[in-house]
Amino acid sequence: MTGHEAGKTDDPGAPPSAPATPSSILFVCGMNAIRSPMAECLARHMLPGKVYLASAGVKRGERDPFVDAVLAEEGLSLAERQPKELEELGDGYFDLVVTLTPLAHHTVLERMRGFSVDVEYWPMPDPTLVRGTREQILNAYRDVRERLKRRIAERFGIK
Repeated sequence: MTGHEAGKTDDPGAPPSAPATPSSILFVCGMNAIRSPMAECLARHMLPGKVYLASAGVKRGERDPFVDAVLAEEGLSLAERQPKELEELGDGYFDLVVTLTPLAHHTVLERMRGFSVDVEYWPMPDPTLVRGTREQILNAYRDVRERLKRRIAERFGIK
């Protein structure tokens, strides 16, 4: 490995740099209704336009209006995007697959066995488990949004 590869520098006292940004990233959660489409939308906003981004679920769920609400607070939108199932992607090749739920992680590891792909697990809480007022529920979705923003920024060296 040379000093110019991800995480390495020519100066042994310098902190490691962020790994290189993959050219294609897939975010996967249980139903592609909350965490993975939110991650895809945020990454689309935060990462360079040349990165191919997609998201899917182990199963296809229904679009969640709370996701639209918390993304709109950031000036972002899923537009007409609808949830997709992992099977719909066929054998699409991704450099990095980020799983956001235990089910997604186990499913992806099983499906990607034998493929040369990096899989990272970024566990995210399920905001649908929160009960209470509309504001309390929105706060749970905001929490997921902010956690995803932090993880994307940290992982890809965005300041």
